[in-house]
Amino acid sequence: MATSQEKATLSPTASGNPISSKTSAAAMATVIHPVLDPLSDSPPSATTKTTAATPVMARAQTCHPLDPLMAAEIAVAVSTVRAAGKTPEVRDSMRFIEVVLVEPDKNVVALADAYFFPPFQPSLLPKTKGRPVIPTKLPPRQARLVVYNKRSNETSIWTVELNEVHAATRGGHHRGKVISSKVVPDVQPPMDAEEYAECEAVVKDFPPFREAMRKRGIVDMDLVMVDPWCVGYHSNADAPSRRLAKPLIFCRTESDCPVENGYARPVEGIHVLVDMQNMVVIEFEDRKLVPLPPADPLRNYTAGETRGGVDRSDVKPLQIIQPEGPSFRVNGHFVNWQKWNFRIGFTPREGLVIYSVAYLDGSRGRRPVAHRLSFVEMVVPYGDPNDPHYRKNAFDAGEDGLGKNAHSLKKGCDCLGYIKYFDAHFTNFTGGVETIENCVCLHEEDHGILWKHQDWRTGLAEVRRSRRLTVSFICTVANYEYGFFWHFYQDGKIEAEVKLTGVLSLGALQPGEVRKYGTMIAPGLYAPVHQHFFVARMDMAVDCKPGEAFNQVVEMNVKVEDPGKDNVHNNAFYPEEELLRTELQAMRDCNPLSARHWIIRNTRTVNRTGQLTGYKLVPGSNCLPLAGSEAKFLRRAAFLKHNLWVTAYSRDEMYPGGEFPNQNPRSGEGLATWVKQNRPIEETDIVLWSVYSLLHRVTTFQVVLTISL
Repeated sequence: MATSQEKATLSPTASGNPISSKTSAAAMATVIHPVLDPLSDSPPSATTKTTAATPVMARAQTCHPLDPLMAAEIAVAVSTVRAAGKTPEVRDSMRFIEVVLVEPDKNVVALADAYFFPPFQPSLLPKTKGRPVIPTKLPPRQARLVVYNKRSNETSIWTVELNEVHAATRGGHHRGKVISSKVVPDVQPPMDAEEYAECEAVVKDFPPFREAMRKRGIVDMDLVMVDPWCVGYHSNADAPSRRLAKPLIFCRTESDCPVENGYARPVEGIHVLVDMQNMVVIEFEDRKLVPLPPADPLRNYTAGETRGGVDRSDVKPLQIIQPEGPSFRVNGHFVNWQKWNFRIGFTPREGLVIYSVAYLDGSRGRRPVAHRLSFVEMVVPYGDPNDPHYRKNAFDAGEDGLGKNAHSLKKGCDCLGYIKYFDAHFTNFTGGVETIENCVCLHEEDHGILWKHQDWRTGLAEVRRSRRLTVSFICTVANYEYGFFWHFYQDGKIEAEVKLTGVLSLGALQPGEVRKYGTMIAPGLYAPVHQHFFVARMDMAVDCKPGEAFNQVVEMNVKVEDPGKDNVHNNAFYPEEELLRTELQAMRDCNPLSARHWIIRNTRTVNRTGQLTGYKLVPGSNCLPLAGSEAKFLRRAAFLKHNLWVTAYSRDEMYPGGEFPNQNPRSGEGLATWVKQNRPIEETDIVLWSVYSLLHRVTTFQVVLTISL
């Protein structure tokens, strides 16, 4: 089964490689048997001894400042906010969209890594005369809550300080303290799975809807699938004064078939608008009777014999073991592997977050690469102007949440080998705490040849296998599955990869109808053309210790030498660099004609040849939005208009379309507005926003082959 491969990489530059030039051999373990038990980590000890070399304070903290919130902390935060409600009606109306860690200032993280948590790195802090003064404890952890009031239709943001959270786990009183709260006007927060389920039930119980389905030959509502979609923002009718959804309708053929692909039978022509605050249908119209696509055994993803075919029987078992265990080591959320170290985090919106990425480079010690790496937004605009497809432009992170839609990974097809899993904790809509077990997977992979050379004179050959460390999670957003992977390589490269799979969101056609905005894939069934956009936010710190801001971004383009005395053979070309000095100058696009790429450099550190060290951003194949410049979805997604943005770091600038893209009436909120400040980005704490895209024009049936971006 062929796959399309497109990769985006962040790699040390040849001219400024912060990684040692010598590559060690890395042979993969013999492939024999799968390992059944996950790797158990070693929690940090409650007390530590102070040594002359590394003064370490005994501490009460059991969580690193960047560790995701524990289930008990989430429960305390929710209880604290609910208790702060002024009346019983207010408390009963609270719905909890998300509860996340308030990430502390970078200097607090440095202090924690230096003296409070293994592997204890005092070199992270500036040297002082005499013995350093170390505080006895770190600042308390804080939680940030987004709360929707179902009675008043208001959204509020709360900050809660978490103290003595352990009391809650013993059944005692919580010890949270409200630090701040504010109502955010004119916004709608992300939708929740509980709302989706309630919306489906409301629509299926609506008499005019049942009559419309009866006209299409459907009387069993158990066959009907109602997928609520956020309405986006197309006109004042979509204003956030109401919480709205416009569902898409699909219909299965067998109610007792749990793996039937109902998305292969879209129900066209029915317009439904639901008030999600009050859970009532406020608009309904049966506009057009389009026949349901006929039943087709190829639509399902069950075993081959159930679809008139056979499964492959000639594939021999492929088993992976590491008899001496993995090469990585895990302490809480701290990971060490092949000179790399970093911390793993997780949020309901972004899913996987990678913190404090650094490389241990021999005598040069710990060399930072990035403060924080994550995918912060995802937009999927469809290219069919017909109803309902023109409204399909989902913001899957900002309207739903990638982390909230993650699912438990199981050994086998999802992850292979010796695996360390991490659980994720969330609040549900009513404030309860839910846990996704085995949500994040950490494992090693053989990755083919890292380096090889054969001397043609002697016939002697040398080869080095490549091994990489992969951290990943997978989420399901309606019909699509998205796998997010961060790969760390032995040569110092970091690669971000997104894999798209699942099934398609399809449309139905009238008999004899053909649409140029998609591909007919079965009788009466077509797949609209669409794009997938992913935004990676990279808070960089190349060779910068905490408190240092010595990074800059340089754009590299290959130039063709003009004919003349310097190019008498007309073969000359050379790289030319341009320093990006301000935010407006750093709104950049890919250019394959000049092999354009960007380098994040440290202006104070050089390699052994005297050149500035740096990391090169290689965006891979890419494209800009193919819709017209006045497309409605671009009001909320102006950040898609460029492949690269660079901004000065600001802790409040986290999401490229603003925090609340759902029904957002404000044009250009987020990145497009922030860069108008035109802040300097030379020798500054900088953030790169890299936009990757994929054009999905379907040429096969609706089961999506895995596509790598």
